[in-house]
This record gives sequence, C-alpha cells and structure tokens, in this order.
Amino acid sequence: MRRSLIITATILALGAGTAAQADDLKIALIYGKTGPLEAYAKQTETGLKMGFEYATKGTMTLDGRKIVVITKDDQGKPDLAKAALAEAYQDDKADIAIGTTSSAAALAILPVAEENKKILIVEPAVADQITGEKWNRYIFRTGRNSSQDAISNAVAIGKQGVTVATLAQDYAFGRDGVAAFKEALAKTGATLAAEEYAPTSTTDFTAVGQRLFDALKDKPGRKVIWVIWAGAGNPLAKLQDMDPKRYGIELSTGGNILPALAAYKGLPGMEGATYYFYDIPKNPVNDWLVAEHQKRFNAPPDFFTAGGFAAAMSVVAAVTKAKSTDTEKLITAMEGLEFDTPKGKMVFRKEDHQALQSMYHFKVKVDPNVAWAVLEPVRELKIEDMNVPIKNKR
Repeated sequence: MRRSLIITATILALGAGTAAQADDLKIALIYGKTGPLEAYAKQTETGLKMGFEYATKGTMTLDGRKIVVITKDDQGKPDLAKAALAEAYQDDKADIAIGTTSSAAALAILPVAEENKKILIVEPAVADQITGEKWNRYIFRTGRNSSQDAISNAVAIGKQGVTVATLAQDYAFGRDGVAAFKEALAKTGATLAAEEYAPTSTTDFTAVGQRLFDALKDKPGRKVIWVIWAGAGNPLAKLQDMDPKRYGIELSTGGNILPALAAYKGLPGMEGATYYFYDIPKNPVNDWLVAEHQKRFNAPPDFFTAGGFAAAMSVVAAVTKAKSTDTEKLITAMEGLEFDTPKGKMVFRKEDHQALQSMYHFKVKVDPNVAWAVLEPVRELKIEDMNVPIKNKR
C-alpha cells in the first residue's frame, strides 16, 4: 500500500478552485499543517498565497501558466515529509517544491530533491545543516538559518564586558543555534559562561534556571541569559518567575510569532534580534502585506507569513529570469538572484543558496492596547552587518 495514502494533500488552483491541468505551473508546499508546528505552517501557507498574488499583480499566472499550489501535510514527521515530496515531484509533476516546517523533516527531504533533480526552496526550517553539510545544489532557502538568527542576536547583545549564558532545546535547531551564536559572540568581545540544553518537552525549568543563575550571578558587568526555543514550553516566563533581577541578570531571546510575543509583555526593555515584526520593515511590499492581511484576517501578518510571502516572490523572480521551469536553467537564474520581500531585498548566495537578508535589533515595549509585546526597532542589521559563514562543502 502506498505511503502517500496517509499524507493529507490539497490541490488549490489559485484564483480558480479547479483541479490542476497539465500545463499549469505546479508548486508543492510540504508543511506541518498538523502537529506541534501547526501555527507556523498555517502562516507559511497564507504568506505563500498572498505572495503569489502580489508578485503576479493578482493574475495568478506566471510565464503564461496558471499557478497551482499543491499542499501536503507531513505532520512534522521526517518519513511522511520524504513520501510527500517524492509524491509531489513524481505523481503530481510539481515544477518546484517549498517546505518544510520542521528542521528534522526538512533535513530528511533534501536528498529527495537531489534524487528527482528538482528545486526545493526551504521555508521556514532553520537548521544550519540544511544549507551546510546536508546541502545539495537543488536546495535554496528563503528562510533564515540558525546562524543568521544567532549572529544577529549576538551582534545585538554582545559587547566587551558582557557575560552570557545560553539555554536551548536539545536538538538540531537549538544546538546549531548556540554553535553559531557562540562563534559570533566571541567576535563581539563578550564572554560565554555556560550552555544548557533541555528536551523540547520540558515544562519545569527550575533546575536548569538555577544552574544558569549560578554560572552568572558572581560575574561583573552586564549579565544575560540568551534563550533559543521554538514551540511550547515558554522558558522565558519560567526564568522570569525565578527573579533573575536579584542577581542583576537580564533575559534575551530572538523574535517570535505574535502569540509567543504575548509572553514578552512580562519582559519590558528586553533586547534581542528578530527575523520579522510587521511594524519594522518600511517598503512597499510590506506595506501591502500588512494592509491586506489586516483587511482579510483582522490581524497583522506574522513571522512565517512574511517567510511564505518571500518564498513565493523568489519563485516568481526565478521563473521570470529563467523564462523556464527547467531545473538547470532555474539554478543558473537563482544563484545570486536578488528579489524583493516584505523584509526588503534578499539575495540567494551563490555558494550555498542561502538567502542573505536583514534582521532587526529590537527592544520590547509594552502597550496595554496591544495583545503582544511591541518590538521597537533599535537598528536594522543589514546583510553586510552579519558575517554569515558558508558551511557547505561545495
């Protein structure tokens, strides 16, 4: 019995609602529509559709072909993701695939793109290995990687005289993130005092918090615990409840989706760096996204909405430049490709196909009329402000 029977698949002809035709431009979206990262996946899908709408000026056609998005739910599971992508390329004849939500699932599907000699745009999974040691020439990524997250946060909080301890989830996302953060932090003159890793299912952070406090409490100067965490658990709130201020310890983390930013309201003045916050980038693409998303959903666009939108814009820019969906022509067109996104310009770096992009140093402001913490911009960290290492072996 075919594995594909347990993959939820939906075919959506954008702007039409009819089944796909042979000459359609088929884009497969592999994502964790159900499972622990469901909120991220939903935003990616919304952003992707809005991005195609914007980039095609509402025509939903590209190079004379109707854009059809085929969605497949991998539930965040590597084996389902592999089966879904193979089915998309082989049975659905997808021209290009985008995905997936979980880093573990994304790492599992990289070889499937290579086997099928088809483009896979990774969005939003962030593990460095995706454009690092596990990379192949068919892989491009619009999503930021762990290094970009970590380096931007290190640049935001790291200075001479600052001592930092880290807390991360004990899997690829967390460990890659801390490795990149350490490397970048060392260049800022700050000192790393301790690293703690906890299982993704952790809800009680008392013991780990105490170890972090012990590592920092007697250090001179500014003391910061930097947290990298995705999904449930909310270690920041738990650490805050343990009163780090009594030791002069601050908390810091990167940005997150709006529901998670609600917890940041308990951390006024906290600094970090973020991939996206709807009110920060000032450009026509973001203006359209924010206005339209508010109009349609009565809410601003979120972290991964911007990511899905960027992925769609990269597809349109690539196919327009290549004048084809032939894989080799696309690779040639996409290496070094600059394209607009809600965050401004992105560039697919030729060496590893990672999209270089701005990040944003923020400070938390609490507005009683807003359900989440407002991320006030301190400064834009531009492409040239972050030395993002090339980690593949091309």
